[in-house]
Amino acid sequence: MELNAIQRAEADLAQGHPAQCMTFRLGGQSYAVDILMVQEIRRYTQPTSLPDVPRYLTGVINLRGAVVPVLDLRARFNLDAPVDRLTVIIVVAIRGRSVGLVVDEVTSVVKVAPDAIRPTPALSRNVDASFIRGLIPTGDSLVTLLDVQLLVNDELGT
Repeated sequence: MELNAIQRAEADLAQGHPAQCMTFRLGGQSYAVDILMVQEIRRYTQPTSLPDVPRYLTGVINLRGAVVPVLDLRARFNLDAPVDRLTVIIVVAIRGRSVGLVVDEVTSVVKVAPDAIRPTPALSRNVDASFIRGLIPTGDSLVTLLDVQLLVNDELGT
């Protein structure tokens, strides 16, 4: 039986192998996702809006005949950022379903050793940090490692 991308990534982390993460910017902050979840990066195009959905569910796009929901992570995290020439949609695969994530810009792909990921500090009970896998120190700053599967599951009920 062949392991899916998430299982391979978890097996690599459990064995101490470095994982590759794609980093991106949202409102001046750095975030990362497991590269194995990323299907493609698309130039930003305005999604077709849907009625009566949360502000951060900006609509859907047509991806080679498939209708793909698009979440604006900037709006989801209450960050104001205009769409510009660097804005992209990262298409991720979650349980066989594609979902687009709007971000300010993709910055790099980095290798991250499992022991380099720091736990998320305890936050207020009013703050939902369940979709944050941890923090990755990079020089004088931190990159927030997101658990995209949890984030999307919460938002889209997948």
